[in-house]
Amino acid sequence: MTTRVATQRIVSPCVNICKMDGVGGFCLGCFRTLDEIAVWSRAFDEQRLQILLAVERRRLEHDPAGCASGGEFRGDCER
Repeated sequence: MTTRVATQRIVSPCVNICKMDGVGGFCLGCFRTLDEIAVWSRAFDEQRLQILLAVERRRLEHDPAGCASGGEFRGDCER
């Protein structure tokens, strides 16, 4: 008898706002680069965690008020 261990996959940060920032080169919705988006589906968890760390750094740098969360584009946020 074999025992199966339940594992959780690391979920994509995609929020279905797929618009690239022409200056920064990242998605305005999930803050991933095109390379990070392309590799996500075949990346192992360790690589996904590294991408998520980079995403969080970009989010803090480019969206400190958190306007991108909740489905709004950064440029549409009233500050």
